[in-house]
Amino acid sequence: MATRKDLANAIRALSMDAVQKANSGHPGAPMGMAEIAEELWNNHLSHNPKNPEWANRDRFVLSNGHGSMLIYSLLHLTGYALPMDELKTFRQLHSKCAGHPEYGYAPGVETTTGPLGQGIANGVGFAMAEKLLASQFNKPGHDVVDHNTYVFLGDGCMMEGVSHEACALAGTWGLGKLTAFWDDNGISIDGHIEGWYTDDTAKRFESYGWHVQSVDGHDVAAIGAAIVAAKKVTDKPSLICCKTVIGMGSPNKSGSHDCHGSALGLEEVAATRANIGWPHEPFVIPADVYAGWDATAKGATAEAAWNDKFAAYAKAFPAEAAEFTRRTSGTLPANWKQATDAIISATNEKAETVATRKASQNVIGALAPLLPEFLGGSADLTGSNLTSCSSFTHVDGKKPGNYISYGVREFGMFAIMNGMALHGGLVPFGGTFHMFSDYAKSALRMAALMKQRSIAVLTHDSIGQGEDGPTHQPIENTAGLRLIPNMDVWRPGNSTETAVAWVAAVERKNGPSSLVLSRQNVPGMKHDAAQFDLMRKGGYVLSDVAGAQVIIIANGSELELAVKAAAELNAAGTKVRVVSMPSTNVFDRQDKAYKDSVLTPGVVRVAVEAGVTDFWRKYVGLEGAVVGIDTFGESAPGNVLLKHFGFTVENVVATVKSVL
Repeated sequence: MATRKDLANAIRALSMDAVQKANSGHPGAPMGMAEIAEELWNNHLSHNPKNPEWANRDRFVLSNGHGSMLIYSLLHLTGYALPMDELKTFRQLHSKCAGHPEYGYAPGVETTTGPLGQGIANGVGFAMAEKLLASQFNKPGHDVVDHNTYVFLGDGCMMEGVSHEACALAGTWGLGKLTAFWDDNGISIDGHIEGWYTDDTAKRFESYGWHVQSVDGHDVAAIGAAIVAAKKVTDKPSLICCKTVIGMGSPNKSGSHDCHGSALGLEEVAATRANIGWPHEPFVIPADVYAGWDATAKGATAEAAWNDKFAAYAKAFPAEAAEFTRRTSGTLPANWKQATDAIISATNEKAETVATRKASQNVIGALAPLLPEFLGGSADLTGSNLTSCSSFTHVDGKKPGNYISYGVREFGMFAIMNGMALHGGLVPFGGTFHMFSDYAKSALRMAALMKQRSIAVLTHDSIGQGEDGPTHQPIENTAGLRLIPNMDVWRPGNSTETAVAWVAAVERKNGPSSLVLSRQNVPGMKHDAAQFDLMRKGGYVLSDVAGAQVIIIANGSELELAVKAAAELNAAGTKVRVVSMPSTNVFDRQDKAYKDSVLTPGVVRVAVEAGVTDFWRKYVGLEGAVVGIDTFGESAPGNVLLKHFGFTVENVVATVKSVL
């Protein structure tokens, strides 16, 4: 029968062997955290390897994702569908064992990690989602939402600013079912960290409102006792500071940065085998070690017990059980299409002259009663982003609600939202000024990479922002977001397009959306109902004439300029088509026939957008023109700035004439 030392050493062996075979990777963290992982996964983690999607499983996040062989070893050993051949192809093309854990590749990987600090922020999102869903669905004697979130993180995660943002908020929320394990090994890529990281981490987390313990990270009994103690503290998240030796077991490289980011080398691998008493060949795991790790029977029992609990819940509360099943499956309400069609039609009928941020708030207010999984928030700009509505109840300290004040934490907000979206059962959105999407860019990119449904509400979208000046005027941000693969960026030009953008964003299940909205009012515009579906194609013919000589493409607050310029030009005999393109990303996915019907080949084009001009060259070519801005803005009222930088009907007319 395998000893616990054997079980931990299996992680060390698989990790150093896979990294050595790939001649690439990070063996030190898996070798140093082997005992922590063995204690947690064998004695505390509730999961079912045969059903990685079980709704009430505990969530495990490896925030220090460079140590990815740790989670791959755990998944393989405990019985997930991750065969040894996948471990042998670690870091190779099409392997499920990518260089960093990738969501959707290996079963059991809950989130993509690697950009340090974001994993622990995702973990906060998982725990917040659990708390919110528990408050919404649990009944006395029926705790159907009742699971923990465990996060491993290293010194690098602790140094990254996003971990401060998320962990401080976790303390405020009192997330008692979140437990983090800090791999306190004192080493990062550059060496011993005392020259650049001297925080009193324990006191820092205590000041956040966390329950903090410190243990020897190689003492399984101490680790187990700390986990038990952490779970007893139900009103605070817990941090277990685990003092470890990086590369534990390596006789010549442990305790140094030499084993952090590169293979040990064949000689050191052999020496490590001898040192830890592991006589087996590379990638060979004895049957008794597999038996000691196998979690399939225990996992099946745990899920079956929960299934019985849920059956009793469904009998007592059939409506709530059906709603829970719908929401955790990601299915929209049965009346969604009918209801949202009515919202779009009513919005169009009003044709209000309002800022698109205000139009967005109106749509949020209409969607919230229809969509109980809607979870809103803002990074301390609720009154400016207009992201709240009367249907939302606000988080008040440690009391759950469906609207969150994230504080001035843009990066943390979107990283937390990624965890919520991954957890399931919620459709999160968060607001900030568009300028500060730069702070959050990495989390937005991760949402796109993981194909998660989260929605960014980005207001004050151009120099029309006005008096706050160039620091708050996002000239390049919209183009930058459009360049992120799998990110849908919507910049609607009126209230109807705003409603369509919101519905499309909620319906999208395979990626995030960014709604880029104006501070200033835009004219109301009543559309033919036939245009609603065309809006959803990202770009459509707004107005047309036979034999158009030029196409003006516009969106957002500049759509008005295009319409007025076209009217003036058409009256003077120049035939102009106006194309509204609220989402270039969505338009680009349409088939060639549709795109050609909107942007007729051979017809010269002019694009109008209060942002950088180079992006639009893909649509207008070198022979066309762009009315845009390639300098930083100025501080003045928005209408003054728009005129100053050439966003006038006169300039659009002159630009069109210049290309004919």
